[in-house]
Amino acid sequence: MTQRYPLVRPILPPAMLGILGGGQLGRMFTVAAKTMGYRVTVLDPDASAPAADFADVHLCAAFNDHAALKELAETCAAITTEFENVNADSMRWLAQHVPVSPSGDCVAIAQDRIQEKSWIRKAGLATAPYLALETVDDLNHDLAPYLPGILKTARLGYDGKGQVRVKTAEEARAAYADLGGQACVLEKMMPLVCEISAIVTRSSAHESAVFPVAENRHAKGILDISIVPAQVDIHLAAQAQTMAQQLAEALDYVGVLAVEFFVLDGGELVVNEMAPRPHNSGHYTIDACLTSQYEQQVRAMCGLHPGKPDLLSPVVMVNLLGDVWKEDGGEPNWDVLMQAPNAHLHLYGKKQARPGRKMGHFCVLAGSAEAALEQAEALKDTL
Repeated sequence: MTQRYPLVRPILPPAMLGILGGGQLGRMFTVAAKTMGYRVTVLDPDASAPAADFADVHLCAAFNDHAALKELAETCAAITTEFENVNADSMRWLAQHVPVSPSGDCVAIAQDRIQEKSWIRKAGLATAPYLALETVDDLNHDLAPYLPGILKTARLGYDGKGQVRVKTAEEARAAYADLGGQACVLEKMMPLVCEISAIVTRSSAHESAVFPVAENRHAKGILDISIVPAQVDIHLAAQAQTMAQQLAEALDYVGVLAVEFFVLDGGELVVNEMAPRPHNSGHYTIDACLTSQYEQQVRAMCGLHPGKPDLLSPVVMVNLLGDVWKEDGGEPNWDVLMQAPNAHLHLYGKKQARPGRKMGHFCVLAGSAEAALEQAEALKDTL
């Protein structure tokens, strides 16, 4: 791992914090940091970046723009990122001048499914059986142990993008060609009961805290609903939390790390993937936990103790995609949702809605996860 710039003492308000990326995760980070008394600089090439609405400074430049990186290094007390597809080399350069978390090395691992799965196994954790396909010659292996499977591009895949389901070796070879012959992973499809996620915060002092496990339901490869606490055995949920901590420790990770799991028939857990940042399935923490995942991100990068992650109420989070907006760009009918006293709407300030684009979310808090789910689904139907 690359050597980090040392964090000698905690960083306190009103220090300036930097974040690479100004999307919705950057926006929620910025709100958390500003609420805590920090100032924030956002680097994002999008002039309409949602986080810029709240940031003190918006550097509208590419993630590898040297002048912008130099300004970040000179003006910020610490730097983080809101997504894994940022330039890892930029993060490594910044780390020579200012504390950066997570490290560029950890981000680079998360950018590449082949490296990611290798590191997960190095940490002693199980994954689905997989075969790394770095050249066309790798397709000459016996593919039967990985079929039926999902062919996934090794880099830059998210929300189901760059993924093709295949049943035979011939289909796998054809799909590999259709994906341009780039590096891929062929991963065996497993008999799933459900998918869950655990979000861990780890400090530079090796302290960690794990949020309650979320049960995640997807639609068209995009997270649709998260249910907390997850409707799984409590011992299995505890195991997922322990496994997330184990991966963070193996990576010597500093920051917020989301780990997604498959729950298989028989109760076995295998790691699907990780995200070196706050996660869509952790949005519920804003409304339902003592500390949100975004405050945890601030605390980790500033050398503070992780906050308590305790759940205050069962909760269900519902993603709001651009599909809910009207064809002419008009807003959905928020009336019923806004009048529900136990529902909380969060919109991301994006200028244009389009199908599949994450535009916001809402959370419903109730006496039980079952009651929250029933009401959340009913509220979603009104939109």
